[in-house]
Amino acid sequence: MDLDTLFDQSHALAGNVIQLVARPIYDERERFRVSNLSCSLAFEHGEGAKLALACGLLPSAAMLHRAQFEAVLRAVWVLYAASDEQVGKLGADLTAGSEQAAKHLPTTAKMMDALVGKAPPEPLETLVEFKAYNWQALNSYAHAGIHAISSHRSGLSSELLFNVLLNINGLLVFTAMQAAILTGVPNLQRLVLQTAAQYPQLLSAKPST
Repeated sequence: MDLDTLFDQSHALAGNVIQLVARPIYDERERFRVSNLSCSLAFEHGEGAKLALACGLLPSAAMLHRAQFEAVLRAVWVLYAASDEQVGKLGADLTAGSEQAAKHLPTTAKMMDALVGKAPPEPLETLVEFKAYNWQALNSYAHAGIHAISSHRSGLSSELLFNVLLNINGLLVFTAMQAAILTGVPNLQRLVLQTAAQYPQLLSAKPST
């Protein structure tokens, strides 16, 4: 598959799964609202990462890909592990005071730890696997480390572009699964998976950035 078709199909995948989960949340409590907003933010970061990648801007795409992961991790953490106080800090209107309070929210590592024993095993395993394979490289890209400098010097190879795009698509589907939970619609997660299964060439079984 040529790169133009690959990106066209990736946009089609995103449009189809996002349309499936674009429904009201079944619970209006702040926990569900903030988790849903985090999913929406992850969708946005994923789209931005694809656009940057299509322009050959790998380090910029990788930074947005990292933000994509952090947003969906936040969505899962808010739903299953965050305290009411923590959820309130995230959902508050932005002021100088609320900005300061939100600085004390847990890091990525602490959110992952907090999910153990609270989140269902399937999403937690996916998050753990993604972080194990990708986090070091994504941090390097975000902080102008060796991955960013090396790829910027040598240029973007087709293989690396393909692998990063697969990862972006994989997180997109994962995010749609999380968003489906928030709708309360029976079997919606199954529909997301069935839709994703129509694009097997766009998904990676074992993420690798």
